[in-house]
Amino acid sequence: MVKNYDLVLLGGGTGGYVAAIRASQLGLKTAIVEKDSLGGTCLHKGCIPTKALLRSAEVFSEIKKSQDFGIEVAQVALRFNKIQERKQAIVNQLHHGIQQLMKKGKIDMINGFGRLLGPSIFSPIPGSISVEFADGRENEILTSKNVILATGSRPRSLNGLAVDGEHVLTSDEALQLQEVPASIVIVGGGVIGVEWASMLADFGSKVTILEYSDRIIPSEDRTLSLSLARSFKKRGIQMVTSAKLLPETLQKENQLSISAEVDGRTETFSAEKILVSVGRMPNTEDIGLANTSIETDHGYIKTNAFGQTKETHIYAIGDITGGLQLAHVASHEGIHAVEHIAGLPVEPLQPERVPRCIYTHPEIASIGLTEAQAKKDHLVKVGKVPFGAIGKALVYGDSEGFAKVIADKSTNDVLGIHLYGPHATDLIGEAAAAKLLDATPWELSEVIHPHPTLSEIIGEAALAADGRAIHL
Repeated sequence: MVKNYDLVLLGGGTGGYVAAIRASQLGLKTAIVEKDSLGGTCLHKGCIPTKALLRSAEVFSEIKKSQDFGIEVAQVALRFNKIQERKQAIVNQLHHGIQQLMKKGKIDMINGFGRLLGPSIFSPIPGSISVEFADGRENEILTSKNVILATGSRPRSLNGLAVDGEHVLTSDEALQLQEVPASIVIVGGGVIGVEWASMLADFGSKVTILEYSDRIIPSEDRTLSLSLARSFKKRGIQMVTSAKLLPETLQKENQLSISAEVDGRTETFSAEKILVSVGRMPNTEDIGLANTSIETDHGYIKTNAFGQTKETHIYAIGDITGGLQLAHVASHEGIHAVEHIAGLPVEPLQPERVPRCIYTHPEIASIGLTEAQAKKDHLVKVGKVPFGAIGKALVYGDSEGFAKVIADKSTNDVLGIHLYGPHATDLIGEAAAAKLLDATPWELSEVIHPHPTLSEIIGEAALAADGRAIHL
């Protein structure tokens, strides 16, 4: 059977389904081919389920400190099965919502594995999609004027450290844990690794992080990295940096042992489970790229600023393009790709305008350049204010952290904003607006922030950058 469309999306994750909705709004006859469930990694194996677990961990930790608020709790019990049920209920609710949005937009949802075809009887140019069904039905052929590839990514593995889903895990398997492990070694101290470390420590696990770089979250501003490391140390999380993993894992009864070279010596670490969190790799194998002239680099699809591949009617968005692997980037790129297809004016995505969030406790959120990056090409001024100077943080009972504004001394443009503390991932939206509008510290300080709120810290940090801090 052959079906004809204006646009077919290969992949129904955050980028794919958002792009499909925008295409529907613009009157394009649209279909999504998805081999699993709509919502992709973000909804089912990433953003949403991990944040649901992190929220439960946060509540558990807060209850144990309730006496600080004058509230005594006789007994606190952790019911991990209930935590998992809550997580899944949230995922299910959001999944149902996406399905309803597809119906509302009259978007065809095709559950199968899609591959690009080369020129054929169905189309003189590459880009028709053959859909293979798990139940053995005959393949469907979808022809389309345009295609958007949005097949996402999966956890990267390490040579010599085989993931078995029971003892050695990736984040995919960790989400299905039925009980909190007594101890765990986390290989990788990037975003995924530190989020799991924070969560499991709050749940009561003994956590060890092995990080190849000289600090955890090495891509973020050094002050954020060092602050998180100090917080983790206070919470009993062991961090071993500059650790070169040795490719041998030993299992003895309920304990695993893993070794790493640290400062020229071999150290061995034991735990009940090992979590491998060393980044993600693109899902670009076996989707028919060889049938096209599309170019790749280490598995990532090359595109121009609008998402077009070398086959200009085939676009690629999200994790498979090798940019920032964030759900909000994928959805933004998806909207831009559709609007470019529709002939609307589109401004290419600018990475310095993308907010980055880490949902540890305390939270971390950033946008723009780190201080070290800014100093390479700019003469900078920096304003830094602790949450301890903000009344709402004290009321909230969580005053650890700071806000940091980095600006160019000559142009006065804001180059970067970094937050470490309570609700940082919510507050970063104001910083994102500031970057979009090319704001200066003066303009940020002129915003009237309601009192008492945590948002006041951004105005205070902007004042500090100009040497005008009020509450310091």
